Amino acid sequence: MSDGEPQVILVDFQDRQIGAMEKIQAHQEARLHRAFSVFLYHDDQILLQKRAKSKYHCGSLWTNTCCSHPAPGEDICKAAIRRLKAEVGISIPSLQELFFFFYYSHLDHGLTEYECDHVLVAEYTGPYQCNQEEAECMNWVRVQKIEEAMLERPQQFTPWFFISAPQVIQWMKSHTATFRT
Repeated sequence: MSDGEPQVILVDFQDRQIGAMEKIQAHQEARLHRAFSVFLYHDDQILLQKRAKSKYHCGSLWTNTCCSHPAPGEDICKAAIRRLKAEVGISIPSLQELFFFFYYSHLDHGLTEYECDHVLVAEYTGPYQCNQEEAECMNWVRVQKIEEAMLERPQQFTPWFFISAPQVIQWMKSHTATFRT
């Protein structure tokens, strides 16, 4: 194992930890591991990022506000709060987990996503700062526009966003009093 290489938590289908592995190795070998996806929203908008072209996979694709992997021994919400600060300069006190799901997807560069992805949300209206190593750009996008784009141009989105966004949007529509389309 190389020094400083981030590790991911390997899990079973009950999301129980069964080991740890270097992140890139887990993606090369298609090993099931824990991940998270954060959706920051307000009213009928979600803060989306276009992944940096230089990312090790899914470069230049649109996705949720922030996504990553907790380190071995790290709480999912604490990991997500840490990554929000690193990726988009947002300090937020807490997140709500809506659900988790399993998915498998072949990616570019010979990599595979095989993840147990925990989906976290929070209402947010403050500033953000796009870390160019993580994202090319970020925008608040109305849910209606997201739904239209997903129907017309599905190839422009990451696989995990395409699975999780419809459920998050449905939750927003039923739980956000100020939601308007």
